[in-house]
Amino acid sequence: MARIWARSLRARVTLIATAVAAIVLIPVGVAGVAVARYVVTASVWKETRDAASIVTGQIRGGDIVGNEITVRDPSVDLIQIVTPARQIVAATPAAQSLPPLSDVWPSADQRVVSTTNCLDVGCLHITGIRVSTSPESVVVYAARKTPGVLSTRLLEIIVGTQVALLIGLAAWATWLVTGRALRPVAAMRTQLDAVNASDMGSRVSQPPGDDEVAQLARSINGTLARLERSAEQQRQFASDASHELRTPLAGLRAQLESAQLYPEDTDVETLADSALRDTDRVEAIITDLLLLARIGSRVDVVKEPVNLAELVDEGLAGRKDKIPVRLELGEGAVVEGVRFQLDRMLANLLDNAQRHADSMIDLRVAVEDGQAVLALENDGAPIDGEDRERIFERFTRLDAARSRDAGGTGLGLAIARDVAVAHGGTLSVEDSERGARFVLRLPLAAS
Repeated sequence: MARIWARSLRARVTLIATAVAAIVLIPVGVAGVAVARYVVTASVWKETRDAASIVTGQIRGGDIVGNEITVRDPSVDLIQIVTPARQIVAATPAAQSLPPLSDVWPSADQRVVSTTNCLDVGCLHITGIRVSTSPESVVVYAARKTPGVLSTRLLEIIVGTQVALLIGLAAWATWLVTGRALRPVAAMRTQLDAVNASDMGSRVSQPPGDDEVAQLARSINGTLARLERSAEQQRQFASDASHELRTPLAGLRAQLESAQLYPEDTDVETLADSALRDTDRVEAIITDLLLLARIGSRVDVVKEPVNLAELVDEGLAGRKDKIPVRLELGEGAVVEGVRFQLDRMLANLLDNAQRHADSMIDLRVAVEDGQAVLALENDGAPIDGEDRERIFERFTRLDAARSRDAGGTGLGLAIARDVAVAHGGTLSVEDSERGARFVLRLPLAAS
């Protein structure tokens, strides 16, 4: 039982529902039996008391002639008039052959008594009424057979059976409903068991509606999507690292091998400068790849309200660019984000604009349609429509006209796009009358 209790939520819910049903229905059944017995008993006493009162009135009016009493109520057919000497002076036909119906004798102070007695004809409910307070007063006994619901346990058996059936019905219904409710959970568990590290594109089935199970399915699918993205970032990191690091490492190795083979022809200072440049490039690539792998994850990331206008001011204050930047900073462009990631995205966009601008860069921050917008435009060569998405791919280089960024890692715009997406926004290239125009849109922070 303990193992079933621990393993089966369905069994636990069914057992609890059954216990609750029993706690409610059993007292209701007991109370029902008690009320039914009380109502039937009160009805029987009323019938016998009314019959005895009628005969008592007839005695007082002198309407009783002979030793036979007329039956007025067929259910109360046992009526006797008994003297203090316990002699029957008159009776209904059914009671003439019986001894006095009861040994209980009403007193002058309590002229009406109700009692029960069992004779050869069966058990009886009896009401006795003393006609007067005189010591010689006769007593009228009126009786009827005790109903079966009072003389047997039939009522208890019927009610107990009904209660048991209702409890069983509650248990069965709970088992059925719980099983149907948990069926999507079982399907999700099966689908989750099938997910593995090599194929994280699977998703669990989402049941219709907006109940807790549907919300659970959405949360699971969201978690799987984040895990798939994280795994894809790791695979991309490994692929990019192995591909992009090979060239500078190969050049560095070639220089060192040449110096080893021809030490007398090697200029140590030139070799050191070249090796440091290659090392710096390797370090920059690794740093950018690691940042790309972390963007969008929840590891060591704290989001806070960030004012884009203030971020631009602070970012430009620490730069020494050759081409001036004209600013148009609006108010209210506050977003919820990771400050260092947003700062890096802005720096990458500015670096890209500085590489490709001819003489001027325009930067505007505003609030449009409930979003924070940062638009960065330079007067350099425009970007063709077919290249507007390709430039955000890792290590993408366009033609020579846009390849002035010597020493860059080729990851700047990829990092900027990933930061925008991780913050629930977009980064795209839009039409411009001159040069290239990058537009960042981010949701505003909740006020």
